[in-house]
Amino acid sequence: MQVQEISAVTSNSNDLAADQKSVPPTRRADSQTYVALVDVNSFFVSAERVFDPTLADRPVVVLSNNDGCCVALSPEAKALGIEMGTPWFKISAGADQVGLVAKSSNYELYGSMSEKVMGILARFSAWIEVYSIDEAFLGIRGTLDEVQVLGRQMKDEVLRLTGLPVCVGIAKTKTLAKLANQTAKKVPELAGVCVWDRVPELTRERLLRRLPVIEVWGIGVRTTKKLNAMGIMTVKDFVDADPVAIREKFSIVQMRTLLELRGTPCIEMVYEEDPKEQLIFSRSFSQPVTTKDEMEQVLGIYAQRASGRLHRHGREAKVLTAWAMTSDFNDYQSHQPAATVSLPGYSADPVMLTKAAKSLLPKIVDGIRYARAGVMVTDLRDAGPHQMFDEFVSAHEMADVGELIETIRHEQGASSIGLGRAGLQRGPAWQMKREMMSPRYTTHWDELLEVKAN
Repeated sequence: MQVQEISAVTSNSNDLAADQKSVPPTRRADSQTYVALVDVNSFFVSAERVFDPTLADRPVVVLSNNDGCCVALSPEAKALGIEMGTPWFKISAGADQVGLVAKSSNYELYGSMSEKVMGILARFSAWIEVYSIDEAFLGIRGTLDEVQVLGRQMKDEVLRLTGLPVCVGIAKTKTLAKLANQTAKKVPELAGVCVWDRVPELTRERLLRRLPVIEVWGIGVRTTKKLNAMGIMTVKDFVDADPVAIREKFSIVQMRTLLELRGTPCIEMVYEEDPKEQLIFSRSFSQPVTTKDEMEQVLGIYAQRASGRLHRHGREAKVLTAWAMTSDFNDYQSHQPAATVSLPGYSADPVMLTKAAKSLLPKIVDGIRYARAGVMVTDLRDAGPHQMFDEFVSAHEMADVGELIETIRHEQGASSIGLGRAGLQRGPAWQMKREMMSPRYTTHWDELLEVKAN
């Protein structure tokens, strides 16, 4: 959504904010249920700035795995013309000249900060759906005035307790809340909070006429092309379309999106995530893995990480699949071996999963430059008392080896212990490259922020 597209909706940049203030005070009898979408602004960059004030007001980018592409940009970086997905090697040479700062992805820090934000938001509503690492939907109730105040309170409280800036969009449906949130981001006069129903109808109409249909949550590039071919170019065109025709041309999903834009709730809040039917641990390598010995270490580490996740979720698996693959850009080699093993019984035992993952090794060819590998466990169930009645339960699992390993890793770090080659102290050369990563301030004792007073 372009800033000028929203700013151009009114003849004066202050009109939209003034319109919201001009709505007459609502009465308690007008109390209704609304959906609030709270989204952290430039989350990865903002998280870095919380612990490093020198990054404030500077162009900053956060890079993807192996320091590949820009996956988060500060407003100052966007102002330099840098776009999402830009490869770092293309802009690194001139970074110093423009004062551009790059950071490797610090997933431990971001995950910790996300948990803090979601915990704060949960104080405002028991009806919360964590949609992604940096945004959540909340069900709230009140008059238009009350939800406006509540939105400001959420914004201020998250900033006060975490240092992270957020924007809040409030509307009758999820899709409209998304639209309101984007409006709050792009119109500074709204101070980060937009209640869709407080915006006068004529102003909303002008906004929808100016926004391209691709700006709608859930409408991608392919759908946009098909809609454009039907003469549906803007969000207003889509809202005015025949819902039945949209369903027949596309699916019930797009019909629901249309109805949501009209103010009819069709996408329910998800109170809890459905139990995972599969769990995947997969990473790209910083440099290709070319031997069976190296791949054995990869599979051991990944299988034991999968075991750790199963223990954290209180789950166990019956089937394990391991695979490896060459790069899509490798024009000379193409190899995607995979192996699936049915375990003797349901298990989260790291020893059993590691042995199962190594069933891929006979298919690995020395000399092939593998760029990625992964382990997936499926046919999951909750771990519990039924385990003692299973015919096949490993001695390691009865001794809670997996739980012990996970406890040690939690206290001492992910690389502190492992089984077999996965326990080698020196990190393997193929590990994900994060050469510009900031300290993990909130999750590792030896990397805590130090504050000194004169």
